[in-house]
Amino acid sequence: MTANAPSQLDDAVTQMVAKRTQAVVITGDLMYFSERVRLLELLRPTRLPVGTALAEFALAGGLLSFGADIAHTLRHVASYVDKILKGARPADLPMEQPTKFELVLNLVTARTLGITFPPSLRVRADLVIQ
Repeated sequence: MTANAPSQLDDAVTQMVAKRTQAVVITGDLMYFSERVRLLELLRPTRLPVGTALAEFALAGGLLSFGADIAHTLRHVASYVDKILKGARPADLPMEQPTKFELVLNLVTARTLGITFPPSLRVRADLVIQ
């Protein structure tokens, strides 16, 4: 289900329940990010596991996140800005993709949902919320 505005979140969750959705993956859309607390509150009674690429969702109560380490990426972006301010042409700078990723597991949410993460996954996590 997709919601294009905060006012559509309630309907999207209702549609997920009606369609017997088994899990939710939230994209990195800015609207979802800014509405993450409300969205997770709407999803909590459904008991659906929620995964995303943004750690802030797992910190706010989602089950897990796996994605680019935003802080690391932003520090790298700063080096590009520095090069441009020193005269480099943006078109001459190479395109790059994130190189550092982070896995965040929310064990509090996992316990609530009756989900157990295997030990091999827990030891690989960058952050485990107890």
